[in-house]
Amino acid sequence: MNKREQQRLVREQKQQAAEKKAALQKNLTRLALVILVPLILIGVLYGLMGQGEVYPPDEIGPTDHVRGNPEANTTLVVYADFQCPACATEHRVMSQAWPRIASDVQLVFRHYPLTTTHPFAWTAALYSEAAGRQGKFWEMYDLLFMNQAYWSGLASVEAEFDGYLEQLDLDVEQAHQDMQDDTLLQKVRNDQRGGTRAGVRSTPSLFINGRQVPVPQNPVDMIALVNSASE
Repeated sequence: MNKREQQRLVREQKQQAAEKKAALQKNLTRLALVILVPLILIGVLYGLMGQGEVYPPDEIGPTDHVRGNPEANTTLVVYADFQCPACATEHRVMSQAWPRIASDVQLVFRHYPLTTTHPFAWTAALYSEAAGRQGKFWEMYDLLFMNQAYWSGLASVEAEFDGYLEQLDLDVEQAHQDMQDDTLLQKVRNDQRGGTRAGVRSTPSLFINGRQVPVPQNPVDMIALVNSASE
């Protein structure tokens, strides 16, 4: 075999080796797709199923926090962020109007924490839910909003919020355990998902019987809003 034939043979061997390598890589890619695609689909479906159901603002869900008259025909859904100053103002207005409207409305609170601008909003939401598991959501809701100006300026809020739990005679250790529960975490996420789906873009956002309305700036306007919807 002369030199030219040897070179040709080497080239053929290299070509065959390259073709075998390419075929092997192709088969491995196909095998990976066969394995990975079903796993990805299962993961996506699991994630969607795990998100839980969300409820529109004209419907009260089983996990909603509701107060007022359960027989009332008027439903007022509030999407709010515990660290949002405008939400604290809405809370104050609602608290002042509440004695006049409590018998005419079902008030629903849903979480919409704007964590990019309010770093403690998520933690506050979790604490309120943990308090709710011990039967005192609305009491914690009041404490968080009434003291917002103070705790918003802290470097960390856990000790302050633990103090609110103690003030309400709640089990702090149990609350900490509950805040690790996926069901509790998902409740906050679902509220936010539902709000986004309903068109919430800022907080607070109010819906009367499913219709978004301007946020009343004083108790008189809040009372008028509920009365007009109840007529």
